[in-house]
Amino acid sequence: MIRSATTSDVADIRAMIRELAAYERAAEQARATEEQLHDALFGEHPAASVLIAQDENTGEAVGYALWFPRFSTWTGTRGVHLEDLYVRPHARGAGHGKALLAALAAICRRNGYERFEWWVLAWNEPTIAFYRSLGVELLDEWTVCRLSGEPLKHLAAEAPAVVNQPSAS
Repeated sequence: MIRSATTSDVADIRAMIRELAAYERAAEQARATEEQLHDALFGEHPAASVLIAQDENTGEAVGYALWFPRFSTWTGTRGVHLEDLYVRPHARGAGHGKALLAALAAICRRNGYERFEWWVLAWNEPTIAFYRSLGVELLDEWTVCRLSGEPLKHLAAEAPAVVNQPSAS
């Protein structure tokens, strides 16, 4: 069963985020607290949404997809950015990952979104093979850029004043 997350899922979502980070060899980077996740998902200005894959027999949350809308200047339409897709190891192979992706594809279609995009680690061959089996296009010509930590701080210090800048939500 695929369903929208509720506030009672926050602890499971955090646990699965940490499991995903460990799988991706970056456990120390998964620092989000339950409070941060609760605010980001269910606060006054939600930053993202989550779908939960739930085992129909046990009721256990066995996977999740965390996503948020994005916008394409080229198509002039919104799309979906999938930040995390994770299925717990004991539940893999039962169709939960495909069901989560299909549910997000349906959200795209229902809302007139033209793109559904996400990243995958280059070394994660089993997942890449799974995505290819679905007809996913891998965009090898794009490189992900990230600015964080001290470089972010230093560049921000060089920012000119911005007139009429809206506050961040």
